[in-house]
Parts: sequence; C-alpha cells; structure tokens
Amino acid sequence: MSGQDRRQQVLGIAAEEFAGGGLHGASTETIARRAEITQAYVFRMFGTKKALFLEVVTAAFDRVTEAMRKAAADTTGLDALGRMGARYNETLADQTSLLLQLQGFAACGEPEVRDAVRECFGRMWETVADITGLDPVTIKAFLAFGMLLNTGAALQAAELDEPWAHGIRTPIRHGLFDHITTETNK
Repeated sequence: MSGQDRRQQVLGIAAEEFAGGGLHGASTETIARRAEITQAYVFRMFGTKKALFLEVVTAAFDRVTEAMRKAAADTTGLDALGRMGARYNETLADQTSLLLQLQGFAACGEPEVRDAVRECFGRMWETVADITGLDPVTIKAFLAFGMLLNTGAALQAAELDEPWAHGIRTPIRHGLFDHITTETNK
C-alpha cells in the first residue's frame, strides 16, 4: 500500500473511532490495530492524537460545507438555501461526518480544538452567507435547523416512532425559511 493510500485508510478508521468515542474516548492503539500498523506509525503520520482528530473533524465539516456549495450551484437567496437544505438532508446518511461534527463541538474545551471548530463553523456560515446573500437571522435559523438534524441523527431518531422523533426528522424544504426576514426579527 502506498503511503498516501495508507494515510487515507488511517483517516477513515480514525473518523469512525473518533465519531464514536470523541477525542478522549477513541484510542490510537485501536486505530493502529484496525489499520494493521503500529501505533508509532500513526504518530509518525499525524504527530499527535489531537492532530489526527482535528484532521478528521475538519474534513467532516468541509464535506458538508462543500456539498452545500455545490448544491446551490448558480442560485442565490432562498432558492440557494432550499437547495442547500435538500442537500443537507442527504448528508444525514453520513452518520460518521455528523457525529464528528458533534464530537468536535464536545471537545471545544480544548483551545486548539475550539479554534479549529470555530474556523470550520465560520467557513460554513460564510459559505451560506456569501452564496445566499441572506441576512444573519435567516442563516442562523438554517444552521440551527441543521444542528437539530445532526442531533436527531446522533440520537438515531429515525428508528423511533415517537412524535418528537418525527418532528426532528422534518426535512429542510424549499420555503421553510420564507417567514424569517430582517423585518420580522427586529
């Protein structure tokens, strides 16, 4: 296996491990064992466990942000937001990326993690703002709705037949945010 292929393999395994256990619960020993390499080799590739964690968390945020950018294509305003929302619903199938985002937030007690997650979230916010041209209140509502969808995915709400679980799974559809305007939020 080439060095680049091995690196990608370790990143995939690390993403799964960190998604389930977080920064402090996941083990580089387990990651190395699953990759059939030594723990020393993991550290040689990434330096530290935290650096490996930050790489997979950043990649998870970037995948979602880039997916929304591509979904918007050449649209703006609420049309772009509707397309981004539809794409976001599709990302719910990628449980690992969603859990990595949540694990990133959970590890924000570590200053280095907090700085990286702030940067990732800032890029996501700016992507939505730049493409849509919408006001901060609408962007906040959109991203807050997305975070609730992430929470529902983490709770595996799709497996439950409960009113609250059905409510969490409400998809982001075109027109959902039409009522949110700067004027209505003064």
